[in-house]
Amino acid sequence: MKKKRPNNIKINVLFVVVALFLFGIMATRLLQLSLSKEIDGINLQALASNRTMRTETIKASRGTIYSSDGEALAENVSSYKLIAYLDESRTTDPKKPQHVVDKEKTAKALSEVLSIGEAEILRFLNKKNVYQTEFGAAGKGLTELTKEKIEALNLPGIDFIESFKRYYPKGEFLSYTLGYAKEEVTTEDTKEVVTIKGELGLESYYDKTLSGEDGSLTYQKDLRGYQIAGTKEERIEAVDGKDIYLTINSSVQLFVEQALKSAMENFGYEWFTMMIADAKTGAILASGSYPSFDPNLRNMTSYLDPNTAVAYEPGSTMKIYTYMAAMENGVYNGDETYLSGTYTAQDGTKIGDWNGHGWGTITFDKGFQMSSNVAICNLITRHMNKDMLRQFFKKLGFGQKTGITLPNESKGKLDFQYETEILNAGFGQGILTTPIQNIQALTSIANDGMLLKPYIVSKIIDPDTKEVIYEGKRTEIEKIASTTTIEKIKDLMWKTVNEDGNTGVYYRLDGYNLIGKTGTAQIASEDGSGYLTRDEDIISSFAGIYPKDDPKVIIYASVKRPTGGYQNAIWKAVKDVVVNLSKYYGYKTEDSIPTLKTYSMKSFLNRSTESARNELTNQGLQVNVIGNGSKVLAQYPPQDKTVYENDQVFLITNDSPLLLPNLVGYSNKLATSVLELLGITVTTEGTGYVTAQSLPEGSPITKGMEIHLTLAPKFDG
Repeated sequence: MKKKRPNNIKINVLFVVVALFLFGIMATRLLQLSLSKEIDGINLQALASNRTMRTETIKASRGTIYSSDGEALAENVSSYKLIAYLDESRTTDPKKPQHVVDKEKTAKALSEVLSIGEAEILRFLNKKNVYQTEFGAAGKGLTELTKEKIEALNLPGIDFIESFKRYYPKGEFLSYTLGYAKEEVTTEDTKEVVTIKGELGLESYYDKTLSGEDGSLTYQKDLRGYQIAGTKEERIEAVDGKDIYLTINSSVQLFVEQALKSAMENFGYEWFTMMIADAKTGAILASGSYPSFDPNLRNMTSYLDPNTAVAYEPGSTMKIYTYMAAMENGVYNGDETYLSGTYTAQDGTKIGDWNGHGWGTITFDKGFQMSSNVAICNLITRHMNKDMLRQFFKKLGFGQKTGITLPNESKGKLDFQYETEILNAGFGQGILTTPIQNIQALTSIANDGMLLKPYIVSKIIDPDTKEVIYEGKRTEIEKIASTTTIEKIKDLMWKTVNEDGNTGVYYRLDGYNLIGKTGTAQIASEDGSGYLTRDEDIISSFAGIYPKDDPKVIIYASVKRPTGGYQNAIWKAVKDVVVNLSKYYGYKTEDSIPTLKTYSMKSFLNRSTESARNELTNQGLQVNVIGNGSKVLAQYPPQDKTVYENDQVFLITNDSPLLLPNLVGYSNKLATSVLELLGITVTTEGTGYVTAQSLPEGSPITKGMEIHLTLAPKFDG
């Protein structure tokens, strides 16, 4: 019997139906893919575009910072990174190779220019399966000169990637004001992008203004990431940063910086600051501080500008404003008298004058000139109160920011409530101020009572259009004092500096019309337990205006911990600057201009006494010869020490016995140094200058001799 064959027709039909169904699904999906922009939440066009498109940043050029006289103080300079192309596919014409052909020759040639050995260069050149290579730190940050040297070698496959770095052509000059900007490296699609960002000073405060706005370039790329020739590109141009012109005068700034460095070399201190402002406008002409730093190296030890961001007790320069407050409130009589020396507050606190004993019964006018703390105590308790004092200090801008366009400005502190605190505030202890606040306060005296806002930016300019975006100018804040008050306080400040016996006499320059007020504040202990007691634990300051009539400049200087507590550093620095300013501005003086000559001490050992005396006298020095010997056996100051005109010099001769000199009036340092040179053991009591010695002048000097010196300050406290 024959078997029945399966019914294949149904199977075939089912197969065809399934095939058609699957084909339909595929066709539908294909149609969907071709017509739809987005599938499963993914934008297919964007996905494809991202795989073939690249967007590069077009960096904006950072603006330049200039001085008022057009010197570039912070600018961009080209910096280059060395690369070598290793892929042979770059070369299409063997006669013009575009990759490194001879690696040994290339390594040898580059090693003679770069600070890297031939073997190390070969290590980079022998990398496998890379399109290009770099050369580590040695191949980065190359200057234009180094680039030109390498280009002169004509090495195939060697190229450069240009970027920019911030450069400060004058090094430490104005460093805390300028601050610094540094390079930050990021990666965009495997390419390095360098961004310059301001981190301190003006570079930080005006970072956005200087930076500008970056642009971009979008294009199609090949498999290696390079732009495909002839394809469309989209470019958004960068907007370069603006240029900033400061009010800083390069010459005036140089005068200040030279004076501060000279003071460090000859005297020593922890820090020294000096600001000079245009008396008529409040424009800052110089802002110096030392120690400083080089913004190219960023070797600072502090990140705060001492002239704006650091507040400290100002000392007796505040007596200017306490006196002005009394005058403006109609309670001041300069002929009124008081007993100087010591004042006892209601709580029993004793406040003394800086010399320990005062000057007897004197007028308030004389009390200002002698910088009497007791004068302030009597003036406040007799005629004033805390509100009167605080309100006037606030009018001057103390206890608040001036608004100078620099970062981290401190507002200081005006915090006094009880009697002793009020009295201390009147002579500048227990309150905190900044140099820029003191500059602002002094503008009122230079402008007939009108307080001006200090400023440091002269103008901001668009480098492309030359359009002036911003212009700094004189800004009047408030009339805080009458003409009568201003003329009186200027007269007191003039007498303080220019009349014999007053506390500012060491700032006197005959023929000049410098006026001012000195100040010396004790440094408070960090634990708040009181004030430090070492001789040098002080901050000395000077607030000055030059000249008195028709003022040109305002000066505020302060020095912390001058070596030994001696204040030569600050008054010699101020006088140096004033003399240079007078010459620079062409001011005529009533008498001849003193030159403030310096002299580097030679060794006079074994020289004849007479020739040594004559040479030093001809240098304008005060020569003290100890003994009647014909030959010099020892000297002070020692060889190579810089001395100033009219400084004291001691020559010790080969006489026997030598006789003890009179040391009254000499500084502790000078007297002690001379006595130790004579082999005498010295003990001291007090601080400052010699007022008495335990052995009389003319006593024979013997082996093992001991002497005791009594000291007292020569300046105000």
